[in-house]
Amino acid sequence: MLKFAQKFAAELIGTFAVVFIAAGAICADQYLAASSQGRLGILGIALAYGLAYAVMVSALGHISGGHFNPALTVALWVTRRAGTVQAISYWAAQILGSIVAGYVLMAVIPDGSWRMRALGLITSDLSPDITRGQGIGLEAVVTFCFVFVFFATAMDARRGLQRFSGFVSGLALAAGVLVAAPFTGGSMNPVRTLGPAVATGHWENHGVYWIGPMLGGVLAAVIYNRVFLRDQPPGSAISSPHVNDAEAREIAGPR
Repeated sequence: MLKFAQKFAAELIGTFAVVFIAAGAICADQYLAASSQGRLGILGIALAYGLAYAVMVSALGHISGGHFNPALTVALWVTRRAGTVQAISYWAAQILGSIVAGYVLMAVIPDGSWRMRALGLITSDLSPDITRGQGIGLEAVVTFCFVFVFFATAMDARRGLQRFSGFVSGLALAAGVLVAAPFTGGSMNPVRTLGPAVATGHWENHGVYWIGPMLGGVLAAVIYNRVFLRDQPPGSAISSPHVNDAEAREIAGPR
């Protein structure tokens, strides 16, 4: 059985990589624009985020389940597919990984005229044309889609799609960014915003990126669990693309 320290390290490293690449792609886009070298554009930023998640789930999903997102962890906890101790430890790992990613990003990316323009995007912020309520709603909807896809592929053993869960969930993240980025930055992950916010001190509308993803993630999990997983109670479903039934029960742990 996998040890607690291994799972904690997997969530920390995976979250670090996802946040670093997702925010780093925005930095790269702004740097290219400032130096008149073209831009990655919203498609490039969305693909960077989605691919980072897909790759890290593929690399570490067999160890921790590949959450890398407090909204996903709380969704699994609410549906009794993650234990309380596991959820708290994963949150700690995710928060720490994201903060380290924010500081490393600020340390290694060259400073320049782009930084102030990119600041709100790196940390995720609202468009001037959207209210906080609209931002919460949009983040909730795109996170709902992401978590719903995760449950449909990683948690539902009937279709045999567990090994493709990271890739498909990464596509869902990328699609969410394409829709939400112009309005909210397309975070879909509280620590995607938290780490860079701690490093930069940019906390504008920060609550949007906790409330929205948490609401959307929990709603998606409850609906999929109640409607489609009635015959797969907690502990019986495979919880990641590479976790067997015994390890799934260990990951879920006691409530």
